[in-house]
Amino acid sequence: MSISSSLSTDGQELQINIEGRFDFNVHSSFRRAYEEPGNEVGSYIVDMTAASYLDSSALGMLLLLRDYAGGDSASITIVHCNDDIKKIFAISNFEQLFDIK
Repeated sequence: MSISSSLSTDGQELQINIEGRFDFNVHSSFRRAYEEPGNEVGSYIVDMTAASYLDSSALGMLLLLRDYAGGDSASITIVHCNDDIKKIFAISNFEQLFDIK
């Protein structure tokens, strides 16, 4: 399990990559991934290509990111989810809060 992030060259977009299990064990590293670049970031991409699992604490972490990024005006896209993760997002109505592709 690992969290990494990269900032676009213009500093406006932050991509956060989730690898392995997205659960409470990565809470601190997930929060650091979006807090370290600072508030100047305009949009966020959460890449779930290598994520194998997520639980309710991961849903909470995504909600904390949303609050940090501006709440209703936040620009957060979650990409490359496997079918199981997409089902969890659908059941949780996260499709109404995030752009899930």
